[in-house]
Amino acid sequence: MTDEMYGTLAGVYDWLVPDALLAPEGNVAAFAQVVEELDRGARVLDCAAGTGQLAVGLALRGFKVVATDASRAMIQRTQELADRHRVDLEAITCPWSDLDRHGWEHSFDAVFCVGNALTHAPGSAGRRAALAAMRGVLGDGGLLVVTSRNWERLRAARPRLQVADRLIERDGRRGLVIHSWTIPDAWDRPHYLDLGVAMFDQADEVTTVAERLTFSPFTHQALDADLRAAGMTLLSSTYSPDTDRYVVTARRGRRPDAGTGRATGESPAGRQ
Repeated sequence: MTDEMYGTLAGVYDWLVPDALLAPEGNVAAFAQVVEELDRGARVLDCAAGTGQLAVGLALRGFKVVATDASRAMIQRTQELADRHRVDLEAITCPWSDLDRHGWEHSFDAVFCVGNALTHAPGSAGRRAALAAMRGVLGDGGLLVVTSRNWERLRAARPRLQVADRLIERDGRRGLVIHSWTIPDAWDRPHYLDLGVAMFDQADEVTTVAERLTFSPFTHQALDADLRAAGMTLLSSTYSPDTDRYVVTARRGRRPDAGTGRATGESPAGRQ
């Protein structure tokens, strides 16, 4: 166990990721429409890098990538993945509050904050501070990409214990993913997710890896308002009431060719 969020889960994080997103190429493909907007060689920050699949995928596409995460264990996995794929990227343990301490002011063409990471910012004030920090490292016209669960739908369903309906195999090992949710009546009360993976060995003996995560859910309207408060111009959102996850794009400042509108569709899955 570790006091660092995702420090315990880092070693079993692959069991939490859908098959299509297990490879760097699959992660980039999930954001194909966004990635195609970026110039070749653009400087990109993945500020919730997790195990590095998206960051390494972007590096493989020729972008200059910096990967940050508040979890040291996740950043270690990111660096290991980059080494295996023989790509150069900077992998740095860094919470959003420290993004301004690395000389990155206005230096990125795009920032990705994906995989439900933003929900770990404490409340609206925490989200706005995190989004403002992301804006601060974007150059003029730079693109911000955020993904989220549909928290309105999840809170309406009020799940408690969710046990996956099948074993997931990764590298010859089998695991069963278990979610246990604590969802209070009020949006602004502490929410918790006890997330575990029960690992089965060849003799079917079980070892469970689990961690309690604290999160602050938000509506899609609140996220839009938080982005505007952070000084971002909204471009698109795939939110709809019946999607489980969605992606929002926004821009720092506005270029003459910047588009607007609300796209439809499902976003890539991620943490939690």
